[in-house]
Amino acid sequence: MKSTITAALGAIAILGMVVIPGHAEEDKTIKIGTMSWEDLTPITGITKAVLEKAGYKVEVTPFSEWGIAYAALVKGDTEVMASQTDYVAQDYWNRNKSRLEKISPVSHGLFQAIAVPKYVTIDTMEELNANADKFGGKIVGIEPGSGLMKDAANAVSEYGLNLQLVEGSTAAMTAALQSATERKDWIAVTLWEPSWMAQKYDIKWLKDDKGVFPPPQSYYWIGKAGFSESHPHARELMASIYVPLADITAINGEVKDGKTMDQAVADWVSSHDDLIKRWTNIKK
Repeated sequence: MKSTITAALGAIAILGMVVIPGHAEEDKTIKIGTMSWEDLTPITGITKAVLEKAGYKVEVTPFSEWGIAYAALVKGDTEVMASQTDYVAQDYWNRNKSRLEKISPVSHGLFQAIAVPKYVTIDTMEELNANADKFGGKIVGIEPGSGLMKDAANAVSEYGLNLQLVEGSTAAMTAALQSATERKDWIAVTLWEPSWMAQKYDIKWLKDDKGVFPPPQSYYWIGKAGFSESHPHARELMASIYVPLADITAINGEVKDGKTMDQAVADWVSSHDDLIKRWTNIKK
């Protein structure tokens, strides 16, 4: 009788090992989505390098709009991406957060507002209307799908501005800002920090007494629900990574000066070898 019970228990144990493995091998491929913007591209590039150093294969898919990026994440076409969740992409996060998970903060300090060159003799949003003609009756904006343009449109409405918010591209706005500053013309633009433009050009942020533009925001790694459970080691690696805003700005400054983004990120990774060793010093 004892031998029969022992044999039966052995069979159950073997079956359990086959049907319910205790620790399945973690998938070593990570699919990252990213917005093709200068604040998120360095974060993604640094994280990709850290994961690859740890033996992962990383596939990066760039997007131009938050809606498309979030849809890809929910669907599973990508598995993780860096995003603000409190303001810039709040609507997309709120609509999809039941199918997503917040992994960890990865940077902090994003600030977006209307900026003018320092030689422009106004300091507040309220002063725009009285000087609309000097600004050519417009505020030069960027891509229409960005959170900054949504906030800027709200500001036009809240302040009752008689200036047109012009949709366009980051490249077009940059060219307009450079041209205006060279001629000392008045110009108002939608701008953000971190940005090499905010460092290169002597600008000031217009005071926003109505609080239309949000306070400095954090960046988080977010993932498709279940990512942390299925990729526990990758999750721990990503939770160790933190990229200061000043470093993001510096990387983009190097890109502006002629490096490719891949080169600038690789140089940053190389110069921060000790830091990355601490990030990756976790139990496997």
